[in-house]
Amino acid sequence: MRVHDLPTLLEPAELLASELLANALRHTDGPAALKLRQSGPSFRLGTWDTDPTPPTATTPTDTATSGRGLHLVDAYADDWVWFTVNGNCGKYVWCELGTELKPD
Repeated sequence: MRVHDLPTLLEPAELLASELLANALRHTDGPAALKLRQSGPSFRLGTWDTDPTPPTATTPTDTATSGRGLHLVDAYADDWVWFTVNGNCGKYVWCELGTELKPD
């Protein structure tokens, strides 16, 4: 993030990358991958996994140690979406940061 002159996005990007990748690894038996892309003032993070099941937010309890991932993505990302890959071969979940920033 610092290399791309986006230091304010560093902490939310780290949080979102860890949540997206943790979900991808937790909810599939196959491989998973993280992809990062910078475009102007925005930054996109995406994960692919082999499970085509749609991501769903759960209602975590105060004592729950999991179940907050998509709530965090929804709270910190400017936008997020998912789609199936090649019919039924998995899914790709991505989110974007910095879309509200104006270039100098």
